[in-house]
Formats: sequence, C-alpha cells, structure tokens
Amino acid sequence: MDHHFVGIPELTGVPRVAVVIDVMRAFTVAAWAFSRGVEKLVLASTEGEALALKESHPGWLALKDGAPAAGFDAVNSPGLLRSCDFTGRTLVQKTTAGTVGALAVADAPLVLCASFVVAGPTARFLRARDVGPVTFVVTGEGGQADEDLACAEYIGHSMAGDDVDVAPYLHRARASRAAADLAGGLRSGYHPDDVDLCLEVDRFPFAMTARREQSLTVLRPVAASDAPSGSAESGNQPSSAGSRPKRYGSPVPPHRPGG
Repeated sequence: MDHHFVGIPELTGVPRVAVVIDVMRAFTVAAWAFSRGVEKLVLASTEGEALALKESHPGWLALKDGAPAAGFDAVNSPGLLRSCDFTGRTLVQKTTAGTVGALAVADAPLVLCASFVVAGPTARFLRARDVGPVTFVVTGEGGQADEDLACAEYIGHSMAGDDVDVAPYLHRARASRAAADLAGGLRSGYHPDDVDLCLEVDRFPFAMTARREQSLTVLRPVAASDAPSGSAESGNQPSSAGSRPKRYGSPVPPHRPGG
C-alpha cells in the first residue's frame, strides 16, 4: 500500500486519513494518561491556551513539555505520569511536536495519534476500516526523527495484516537522537525510564483518535476493532499495579460549553 510519510512542514492540503506519530514522548504520554483514567485530552496550540482552557474549565488539568512550570499539573514524561491517578479528568496537552502535528491535520476526516505503545491497535483500527493509503505525519525533527519514522513504517506494514517483526524498528528508535537525548538527561521533565516506556510495543489495547469537538481538538481512546467511534476499551482505566497513584482531587463533572 502506498502510504505517505511527511513532516509537519511538508503538509499541504487536508489528508483523507492521517496518523500523527510522536514516540518520544507526546503520544506515549497520551496513552499513559488514558491508562491512568483520563477521560479525554484537549490539544492546545500554545502554553497560554493550555492554561486558559484549564482556568475556564474547573477540574481540568494541564500538561506541557519541559520542566515543571506554574499552572501546569504534569510534564510530558511517561515515567513521571505512570504513578498518577487522573480518573475522570480532562487533561490539556501542549508539546513541541506531537500536538502541533495533530492540530495541523485536525480537519482531516480521520485522525489518529500514535506511538509504539499503541502501534498494533492503531494498525488494527485502520485495517478494520479498510481506509486505504494513510498520510503518516512524522512530527519529530521536521519529519526526520527516526523513532517516529520507524513507528510509522511499522504501523504501515502491520496494516497489511502480516506478522511484522518489530525488532528492527525498535532498534532504530532506540538508536535515535531523541532516545540519546533522553537517556543522557538532555531534555527537561524526564524520568530515567522514559526511553524504555516509549519502546513498549502494544503496552495498551486501544487506538487514539483526534477530532473536532466544538472549537477544540480532542483526543480519545477507541477500541482497536471496528467499533463505533468514541468507544473506549477497558484499558483506559487506572491500573491497580505499582505504587499508590498520586491523586488530583475528586473528579469534576464535565463543563459542557466549549468542549
């Protein structure tokens, strides 16, 4: 199948089907957030917008790249996020590459966000719908990030239904510049386990779709099989394994206006 692999700067027009890849770390973090109980993620274009959305929606939380900052409740690190309990919460996410790529194709009829931790479910979701050629948006390094390209190629090959050996793709991701930067502590807001957590293939059983909801772009977990859009598998519940999760107060009923 003749898929297209492009960086954010290379996007022209609106693709029919887009899969936005950010392995290290936006869409690994998003999957972990759903596993810790998040109901939905709202993708913000700027840190200011993220804080404004949090402020105008009581009970919402905000997450950003880099070091912790005033007003933000979490950082873009799966290792730091995995001990949190976000049951029933909405999390506003702003990152350097992943959220930018998703917002760039938000008007496409079908948009998925992915990384290795949801690669298999993403491929099955697309295969069940027989979507045809996909535009893979490689968000890192202007489209040159090998960890993102490797994940995109793996999903693309897996869509054919073949038994694809993931080892060569993981090797490329582990040898990438992003992995070296994370392992070397060169990125703020990181945990020593982040690289390993980003390379756990099919850690979660759901895919993640992004779509417009009123004026916002919202990411939600969906079943990998051909189920109605918006349905989530049981995987988006907080795990009982591991240390006692950090709680963020009692869930607040969703604020309806504005998404």
